[in-house]
Amino acid sequence: MVFRMNVCWCFIGSCHTLVRVNRRDTALAILVAALWGFNFVVIDWGMGSVPPLLFAAIRFTAVAVPACLLVPRPPVPFRAVAAVGAFMSLGQFGFLYLSMHLGMPPGLASLVLQAQVVFTIVIAAFALRERPSAAQVAGVGLGVLGLAVVGCGVLGILGNHGGAGAHVPLAALILCLLAGLSWGTGNVVSRAVKAPGGLALTVWSATVVPVPLALLSLLADGPAAMARGLAHLGWDGVLSTAHTAGLCSLVGYAVFNRLLSRYPSGQVAPWVLLAPVVAMAASWALLGEQPGPAELAGAVLLVTGVLTASGALRLPRSGRLPRSRGAGAGQVPEAAAGQLPEETRQGHESYAE
Repeated sequence: MVFRMNVCWCFIGSCHTLVRVNRRDTALAILVAALWGFNFVVIDWGMGSVPPLLFAAIRFTAVAVPACLLVPRPPVPFRAVAAVGAFMSLGQFGFLYLSMHLGMPPGLASLVLQAQVVFTIVIAAFALRERPSAAQVAGVGLGVLGLAVVGCGVLGILGNHGGAGAHVPLAALILCLLAGLSWGTGNVVSRAVKAPGGLALTVWSATVVPVPLALLSLLADGPAAMARGLAHLGWDGVLSTAHTAGLCSLVGYAVFNRLLSRYPSGQVAPWVLLAPVVAMAASWALLGEQPGPAELAGAVLLVTGVLTASGALRLPRSGRLPRSRGAGAGQVPEAAAGQLPEETRQGHESYAE
């Protein structure tokens, strides 16, 4: 069977049918990864003297208000919406902002946070019975290896070569990994919810975030530190909040949640592994955060992993996929096509034209 040489996503279902997704959704996933990658530099630039949990609370207040007055609530139980917000926003960014506050550099934070891809695929395999394909398993394996190389560099196991992660506290590294775990859990919850329209889920899930983060900041930092942080929230903090709330949350997560509602988690999450490349390049160019050999080697392994898991790099196959009599290239067997969701069949047919 001959397929066109295009960058696309694919997964092998129980009927062993190759399903392809159009280029537009691939381009959207890459755009989201680029927005989120640059966002790490913007967060570091804007946080300044503002307590990290308070700064995250301000971000999600900007996301939720007044958007929740303009965007209808998604037609799913609010407890499901709250669960998405608790894991994908509250847990992820609470841990991430604390990690960066303790000394995790932006580029390295974006790299370590991509442990979420591993967590997403593993949790989805158990919770949603989404069995990963051989390509996804290989891609995740490369990603884990890349993260291990970065971790060894941060902990000095590979020697101190003066890279960005040479003096990162262990607590900052653990918090960043916990942020990835929370994000991966949120991805699976969002996939299970399948709320139509990613923007509505993004806006309404953000409503459960600001109050808990503000209370945690009050307990951890105290009212005096919160007051000083708000008093010193300058134009850089305002612009940073506008970028993170507008582009990265309202646009980025709206697109991401929409993709999760349409495709298996293991096909969406790997594309986010491209974010560290953008973050490390931006940190190097704008902050002088030069990556060391471990970070560079880990980034190469992560990118190779995402290309493998997404299907852009093909694993060698010992045999061909079964096909029905008379089925041409780019077509699925008629019996198997009847087992696919309507939107998936239409996407496959439009791609094959």
